[in-house]
Amino acid sequence: MPKPDQRVLARRDEIIAGLARLVPPASLITAEDERRAYETDALTAYRQIPLAVVLPETTEQVSAVLAFLNQEGVKVVARGAGTSLAGGALPAEDAVVLGVSKMNKVLDIDLPNRTIRVEAGVTNLGVSGAVSHLGFFYAPDPSSQLACTIAGNIAMNSGGAHCLKYGVTTNNVLGVKMVLIDGTVVEIGGPHLDSPGYDLLGLVVGSEGQLGVVTEAMLRILPMAEGARPMLMGFQSAEECGAAVAAIIGSGIIPVAIEYMDRPAIKVCEAFAHAGYPLDVEALLIIEVEGSEAEIEDLIGRITTIAADFNPSNLKVSQSEAESAAIWKGRKSAFGAMGRIADYMCMDGTIPTGQLPRVLTGISEICAGYGLQVANIFHAGDGNLHPLVLFNANQPGELEKAEAAGADILKLCVEVGGCLTGEHGVGVEKRELMIHQFNTIDLDQQMRVKTALDPQWLLNPHKVFPLAARERAVA
Repeated sequence: MPKPDQRVLARRDEIIAGLARLVPPASLITAEDERRAYETDALTAYRQIPLAVVLPETTEQVSAVLAFLNQEGVKVVARGAGTSLAGGALPAEDAVVLGVSKMNKVLDIDLPNRTIRVEAGVTNLGVSGAVSHLGFFYAPDPSSQLACTIAGNIAMNSGGAHCLKYGVTTNNVLGVKMVLIDGTVVEIGGPHLDSPGYDLLGLVVGSEGQLGVVTEAMLRILPMAEGARPMLMGFQSAEECGAAVAAIIGSGIIPVAIEYMDRPAIKVCEAFAHAGYPLDVEALLIIEVEGSEAEIEDLIGRITTIAADFNPSNLKVSQSEAESAAIWKGRKSAFGAMGRIADYMCMDGTIPTGQLPRVLTGISEICAGYGLQVANIFHAGDGNLHPLVLFNANQPGELEKAEAAGADILKLCVEVGGCLTGEHGVGVEKRELMIHQFNTIDLDQQMRVKTALDPQWLLNPHKVFPLAARERAVA
C-alpha cells in the first residue's frame, strides 16, 4: 500500500471528533487495541491499523459519515464481515473503515413477487434462514456464507457451489440502496426483473466498494426444489476428471453444482467431515442434481453414462439427507480444513470449462516449478478455479514464492480465454495483474467511471487498478 497521507494523520483527533458527532458512541471505534480487529481481512498476509472504525446503524448515518469524510478528504474502506480473500477490505493507515455489521435487519419479504429486502449487513445464510420456513432460499452460497454479508457479496459478485444453475450474485440482486461519497442516497433497480435505461445495477455489483456504499438490497428468492441429491465420482487423473466435467456441461445438462477436489484436498476434507470421500483417487467430483425423484434418477443415469467414457473408478450416490449433509459439509469446510495442515493462498480465476484438463496440468507444473504443493478445490461446472497454493509462512521467502505462483496461475487463466477473478474480486491481490487482462484503453475507461462517482478517489482506494494507472487517473 502507498505511504499514508501525513496531513490526514495529523488531523486524526479532529476527524474523530467530527465522526463522534454523527454516530452513537458505541458505533465509533478509536482505541488502538479495538481498531486492530479491523487491520486485515481474510488475506491475512497484509495488515494496517485504520485511522478509525465507524459502524453506522442506518442509511442516514452512512450518508452523514460519507459526506463528512468527503469534505475532509479522508479515505473510506467499506467492510462487510471481512471475509474477502483478495484484500478487498484491507484498510489503510489514513483511512476510516466503515462497517455495515450493525445494519442487519430483514426489512420485507414478498412471496408473491419472490423478493426479500434486507440491510446490507445481513449474512448470506441469514437471507435463506429468513425464508426457509416458507419454502424459499437465496441461491448464491459462498463457502463463507455463515459469516459473509450481502454487502460483501455485492461488492465482489460472490458465487458459490450452487451458482452453476442459479447464477452468481449479479443474477440474484434486483435493486440496491447506495450512498455516494458526497452523502447522496440513490436507489437503483427494485422489485422487478428489469429496469429501463442503463444497467447501473450491473455496474454496482462487483465494483468492490469503489463507487458507493450499499446499505440495502432487494434480492431474488427461489422456491426450494422438490428434492436434491449429490453424488461422488472419483477419477485416477485430473485430466480425465476435467474432461468429464466438460463433457457433462457440453451435453446440455446443467446440474445444480459440480465441485472438484484433488487428492490432497480429498484427504484433508475427509479427515475433517467423514463424508465418505474415496481416498484412492486423484480427483473427485461432487455433482448435485435436483427435481422430482424421477427427474433425479434420470439425470444421475445420464451423467453416469457420459462420465463412463472417462474411466471413473468410484461412484457413490447419496442415499439419505444425512449423507448429503456430510458430503456438503466436507466441501463447505474445505478452506478451513486445509488451514489445519498448512498456510495457503486461495486463488480465484475463471476459465472456459473446455480448458480444464490443460489448466489443471498447468497449475501442477507452475507450483512444482516453485517447489510448492497445491490443493485444488473449485466450482468445476462454471470454470471458477480455487487452487490453494500451500506454503510455510514462518519460512522466509515462502510467501513471495506462493504469490508468484498464484500470479502465474492467474495469467494462465487469462491466456486460455478466462479472467482474473470469478467471485473473490481483484482487491490488492490481483491489482497489478490487471494489465494482463486489460489494455490501457480498457483500464482508462473503467477508471473514468470511478472518477465520475468518486472524484477524489476516496472510496476503497489503492484497490483494483494498478497503482501506476491510478496515478494517471487522478493526476
